[in-house]
Amino acid sequence: MGLQNEKIAALSFVTAELNYLTPTPNRPRTYTFEPPPAGEPKSNIIPEPHSVPVHDIRPISKTVSLDREGFALVRQKSSVKDFYNEDEVKNIYYPEAERLIKAATGADRVLVFDHTVRKRVQGAADVRDGSPRQPVARVHVDHTERSGPQRVRDLIPDEAEELLKGRVQIINLWRPIRGPLLDSPLAVCDARTVKPGDLVASDLVYPNRIGETYSVKFNPDHQWFYVPRMMADEILLLKCFDSQADGRARFAPHSAFADPTTPADAPPRESIELRTLVFRKN
Repeated sequence: MGLQNEKIAALSFVTAELNYLTPTPNRPRTYTFEPPPAGEPKSNIIPEPHSVPVHDIRPISKTVSLDREGFALVRQKSSVKDFYNEDEVKNIYYPEAERLIKAATGADRVLVFDHTVRKRVQGAADVRDGSPRQPVARVHVDHTERSGPQRVRDLIPDEAEELLKGRVQIINLWRPIRGPLLDSPLAVCDARTVKPGDLVASDLVYPNRIGETYSVKFNPDHQWFYVPRMMADEILLLKCFDSQADGRARFAPHSAFADPTTPADAPPRESIELRTLVFRKN
C-alpha cells in the first residue's frame, strides 16, 4: 500500500529505466576488490531493467516520513567548503549530520560510521581505490535483517547487546555536492509498496569480511520518487534498516537512474552519502 491512486496521479513524473535483480537460483554476490578469486566474475548479479514512473517528491515533501515511506526530504546548509576533503567532512559534516538525525528522529544517540563521495564519469567502472565512486544504478538496500544488527556488533562491540535491546536504525543522508542536480538523480521507493519477497539477501564480499545487502526483484506495485533539480542544501534521508517490526518502514530500496529530461550539457552528478547508526531506548 503506497500513495492513493488519486494522490499519485496528481504528481508529475518521468518514465525511467531502473535495474532490478534478474531472478536466479544462485545467491547474489559481488566482490568489492580486484581481482576477484580466479575463475569468478566480479558479480553474478544480472540486471533486469524495467521502465517505471518516478514521481516528484516535492509536492508531498512535507508529509512523507522515515517511519511511513522510509524516506524524507530535509534542508540543511552545511559549513563544509570542500566535500572532497576527508578531514573537513569528518570534523564538520559528521557532527552536522548527527544533529540533523537527532532532530529528525528523536534519537538518543547517533553514530556516523561511513561516507562515500561520488562523481559520475561516463563509462567508468565503480572501483574502491580511494577516488570518487560511481553512482549505483541498481535497485538495492544497503543493509538487511541480519547485517543491520551485525553492523552494531562490528562497530560498537562492547555496547552492542545492550544497544540492540532498544530501537536501532540505519539511516543514510544523501545530498548533492553541487546543485541543481540534473544528472543521475537518486530514486527512492515507498517502503510500504515493497513486499518481503521482493528483497533478496546478497553477499558483498570484502577482503576480510562478508557484508549483506538486499537486491530487489521487480514488483509493479512499487512506487518510486525523486527530487527534481535537487539543491546542495537539500538532503534525502533513507531508511536502510529498522529493528522495529511493527508496521513502520524498515527498508527503503533506492537507485541512481538516467533521467530522460537531463540536458545533454548537464554537469555530471557529484554527491555525498553518510551512513549512520541511530539509537533510541524506547
